[in-house]
Amino acid sequence: MSSLKDQIQKDLTDSIRAKDSLRSGTLRMVLSAITNEEVSGKEAKILTDQDLITVLNREAKKRKEASTAYVGAKRQDLADKEDAELAIIQNYLPEALSAEQLAQIIADAVSQVKAAGQSGPSAMGAVMKIVTPQVTGRSDGGQVAAAVKSALAN
Repeated sequence: MSSLKDQIQKDLTDSIRAKDSLRSGTLRMVLSAITNEEVSGKEAKILTDQDLITVLNREAKKRKEASTAYVGAKRQDLADKEDAELAIIQNYLPEALSAEQLAQIIADAVSQVKAAGQSGPSAMGAVMKIVTPQVTGRSDGGQVAAAVKSALAN
């Protein structure tokens, strides 16, 4: 079992003992999503910490989208709950990349691809293939794709 999943389970136990219903409810939802990911497909699989970060990112994205929808519907009380859950989930995610760090990773990948002689749409795929493992869980995929497209245009 991964150390991240162990930590989440330990924190769930601690939050139940502390009678922290928001934290325990959020961690239960996260563990449920992890279990669903483990048993999806034809055979059960053991998730690595990187796989767990992907699941946590998916859950965080759901909370962000729900919060935005609730604010649009003028339900600030529900948006605040989603934001609180998001904060709990973000405790388990790696630190986000700064714009400068992301730009440096992309610049390095672009120079590798151009050295390999690729250009056009195939270069985008080649750069993303290099960049994605380095930024998974640390930066939004749409933001990364836009930055790569911008870097290739220059």
